[in-house]
Amino acid sequence: MRLNVKLIRLAHEGRRRLRLAEQLADDVLEREPWRVGPRLVILLEEVNATMAQLKRHWTKIRETGDPKEPPAVDALAEILFMGRQVRLHVLLVAQSATARAIGGPEMRENFSTRILVRYTLNAWRMLVPEVSPIPMPSQHNGRVQVVTRGRAQETQVLNLSNEEARQWAMSGVHSKGTTGPSLHQPPAPAAPPDDFADAGNTSAPEFPPAPATEPPASHRDLPAEAGSLTPSPSPATPADTAAAATSPAQPAPADDDQEMGLREAYDKHLSQTVASLEALRWARANDPEFPAPAGKRGTAFLYRVGDLKKWARNRPRAGTTDLD
Repeated sequence: MRLNVKLIRLAHEGRRRLRLAEQLADDVLEREPWRVGPRLVILLEEVNATMAQLKRHWTKIRETGDPKEPPAVDALAEILFMGRQVRLHVLLVAQSATARAIGGPEMRENFSTRILVRYTLNAWRMLVPEVSPIPMPSQHNGRVQVVTRGRAQETQVLNLSNEEARQWAMSGVHSKGTTGPSLHQPPAPAAPPDDFADAGNTSAPEFPPAPATEPPASHRDLPAEAGSLTPSPSPATPADTAAAATSPAQPAPADDDQEMGLREAYDKHLSQTVASLEALRWARANDPEFPAPAGKRGTAFLYRVGDLKKWARNRPRAGTTDLD
């Protein structure tokens, strides 16, 4: 199984980083944590099924003299126990995060933050017994309980459709507010799935450097318009010039007649009347009075600005509805 190999290689990377951290002074490691390598976030989903598969696979290939515990489970334990210090972080998703499913109660104790949604009382008592009284699980979509340091905080998380989540993930917008490479630049080649070569780069900063603004070599000797996605207009003929002089200019559409996607409409027209873009998207999926789309641009729906403004004026206000 590929997962066995990846977990074992990540454990080896953790050991390498620990040896490097021991050579650095404590103040240097605290001031420049990137010296041990770039931050790696490990996402483990459907852990109940995954751990069972790892153990079944090891039972089939295990030979005489091999340890009883699968090496991949031991590797995961090493990462959980020592990984945070050297910038290896684990996000784990499970339907029932029992000690047996994760690998033992001591492994489960390494998760300092626990997020529970649609939980049962038994699950709450098992995962966060220190928090009492037990809050009732909310039926509101996207409402979770975030438990850290012995305290539970009810929190609203993003509630996106599959299409919205994919659009956001592929948009290239980073946490710093910057975007990915320009459309005019050739995409960087993707690294092989098992390539951890960059993990040993001790000069990697917290965030990758911004993409260069210089055009690629293939575009440097071309005219300026050659790199544009919009073709340059052909030279006007005398007949075209005369027609333009006698034809009345077409008036620009009024603001309320324009058709926009939700993000553009929110930024330009609705940010003062709607609490957030997430609230607008939630209303689209749940409010029966939300206006119907007026068209499409690619796979994204477009809405008439006037219809959105009318809906924002007439919707119930906070305190009487969940739209805000």
